Amino acid sequence: MQMQFQIAPEPDDFARERGRLLFAAPVEFLKGVVAMSGLPPADRIEVCFAGRSNVGKSSLINALTGRKNLARASNTPGRTQEINFFTTKDGPYLVDLPGYGFAQAPVAVVAKWQALLKNYLSGRPTLRRVFVLIDSRHGIKKVDDEILSLLDRSAVTFQVVLTKLDKINAKDRTAVIEQVKGALAKHPAAYPEIVITSSEKGEGIETLRAIIAGLE
Repeated sequence: MQMQFQIAPEPDDFARERGRLLFAAPVEFLKGVVAMSGLPPADRIEVCFAGRSNVGKSSLINALTGRKNLARASNTPGRTQEINFFTTKDGPYLVDLPGYGFAQAPVAVVAKWQALLKNYLSGRPTLRRVFVLIDSRHGIKKVDDEILSLLDRSAVTFQVVLTKLDKINAKDRTAVIEQVKGALAKHPAAYPEIVITSSEKGEGIETLRAIIAGLE
């Protein structure tokens, strides 16, 4: 039976407030990790954010936390090669993964960084959900599909977050949502709700905050 995908509904008042409180409290940068041995203790759940380079990951994390420069965007796509951990007060780690699919770095460096990404995604027991960011102007591409298949094999639940919805019109929005739904149908690890966001306009931010705050 094929899973039915839908747009994540707006949270109810309780969930909205729980999400607000989680991200109203201090969110602090903990450390950047370049090897599995450097991961912090697995003493709480964590959620991570993955996406192609230049998908708007840093902007989304900054919008979620209400802090302009918590996650730093690089002017050069693919330059960030660390797994960055952030702490929330009495809540999960927020984990910012390196962008994938393009990197202005030596081949050996890229290979090492891709291996770290795969090891983390398949070997972190406290990882509750991966939010895979997809640029709404492009939809799911082959390079995204490779990460989604890795998550399937690792049995890690992932949820697609469409970014930059303010950059496309209503007709294109409908088309990309249908393309994403179709692409996700072949991925058993996909969570059946798609979050649509615009970091610039604030669309979907409360919904994503509530989803994160509700994970256990």
